[in-house]
Amino acid sequence: MPDAYIYDHVRTPRGRGKADGALHEVTALALATVPLKALRERNNLPEDSVDDVVLGVVDPVGEAGSDIARFAALSAGLGEKVPGVQISRFCASGLDAVNFAAAQIMSGQHELVIGGGAESMSRVGIGASGGAWPMDPSMAVPAYFMPQGISADLIATKYGFSRDDVDGYAVQSQQRAAKAWDEGRFKNSVVPVKDINGLTILAKDEHMRPSTTMQSLAQLQPSFAAMAAMAGFDAVAIQSHPEVEKVNYVHHAGNSSGIVDGAGAVLLGSKEAGAKHGLKPRAKIRAFANIGSEPAMMLTGPVDVTEKLFERSGMKKSDIDLFELNEAFASVVLRYIQAFDIDNAKINVNGGAIALGHPLGATGAMILGTVLDELERTNKQTALVTLCIGGGMGTATIIERV
Repeated sequence: MPDAYIYDHVRTPRGRGKADGALHEVTALALATVPLKALRERNNLPEDSVDDVVLGVVDPVGEAGSDIARFAALSAGLGEKVPGVQISRFCASGLDAVNFAAAQIMSGQHELVIGGGAESMSRVGIGASGGAWPMDPSMAVPAYFMPQGISADLIATKYGFSRDDVDGYAVQSQQRAAKAWDEGRFKNSVVPVKDINGLTILAKDEHMRPSTTMQSLAQLQPSFAAMAAMAGFDAVAIQSHPEVEKVNYVHHAGNSSGIVDGAGAVLLGSKEAGAKHGLKPRAKIRAFANIGSEPAMMLTGPVDVTEKLFERSGMKKSDIDLFELNEAFASVVLRYIQAFDIDNAKINVNGGAIALGHPLGATGAMILGTVLDELERTNKQTALVTLCIGGGMGTATIIERV
């Protein structure tokens, strides 16, 4: 089976996903175009040389709908023969787009593919595409539907994470992200978003709050306690996990992922494609997997899929130098660290979505790129990238430097 090599990756800065965010004026199409155009220019890709573009978009409606991947490819100047497809596996869409691209190469059907994602959360609101999961009682009741924040608090309660634990993790995320920017760790991978006149709109992640402290977080009230009480989700949580007598609500805006706009893309290809276009491989896709997990707890999928990936790949924790887990909520990462007894110095070393934000369809591709850069910076070999997913799923990928 041919190997799928990673030749390059880029991302936009993450802009606050609100009307006053820097990227709110940028359409979803224009946002998705930025990393594709950057990959074309950085790697001198000839027109029509890319076999496919796979983009994760969680809410593909309105201006983000109608197979945005195809039109972003055209907008980026990749050529009219370059097709595109949009996919959604909720928060793992960007990583799955990379995996789908890799699978096309590993099957021998395509030579050069771009995988990535885009989400303009300030322009196309979260949940805009609707769905049966939260709305149809025939699905919501047996799946114990509850908002993700309540599931995160259920995880904290079940596995013993206090308010200080989750706040402490959030402060660490902010400090690590600020240090990464200060030391220039993102400079080669973040491309600025510019307007039609070529003027820079945003060149640096906008969501960060590097001055965050335990004291400042202590002033924030839990975000999901009132909702749980008013809508009856308290009862749903306890019914789904009767061993929990009472949910301890510890999550708030400061220790949860930020709503942001952003896009990212990864250039993958076969060995032959790299040689043809003069590209130097930076890493290869070693293995990837998906799994379904318990829908009520919902956000523990990274634990389950990592176990599956280790079993399928024949690898183990000691084979992994760095872990990158999307910081959907602090308890998600704390549970993952607890489950595998991971050294805190090996996971999310440049901060994560609590500090930087989580542009749903793009995050998976972004964090894969982040950990690849960190492998190179620290001269390490292997990394595991994973995300929790709405509805109870997990996706994970192992990459290895070459």
